[in-house]
Amino acid sequence: MRYIRYAFLGTLGVILVSVSLANRQMVTLQLLPEDLAHLLGFNFALTLPLFLVVLGGIAAGVVIGFVWEWLREHKHRRTADVKHREVRKLEREVKSLKQKQSGDKDDVLALLDDVA
Repeated sequence: MRYIRYAFLGTLGVILVSVSLANRQMVTLQLLPEDLAHLLGFNFALTLPLFLVVLGGIAAGVVIGFVWEWLREHKHRRTADVKHREVRKLEREVKSLKQKQSGDKDDVLALLDDVA
């Protein structure tokens, strides 16, 4: 399985490098359309190679997706945390009740009761 993963990553790397070399033309990214920019009197523009625009868009999409999923799953993590704390509390309570119950017994007998 490891070799398949390395082969996939190597193929992906070769494809990304070839796409990057084939798309080195400079493109201009503008914040606003030209008509709106003339109306407002300003426009931010940035000139980058095309492959950076494409790869940056893919990277931004992945990051936005991860953040979106992290925020969406917050309620599930919170519920799991509450349940985990409740289990710990109940385990401590059971342990204290077993200690109270086996207070006069021999240590070996208390250990046997603890297993059962």
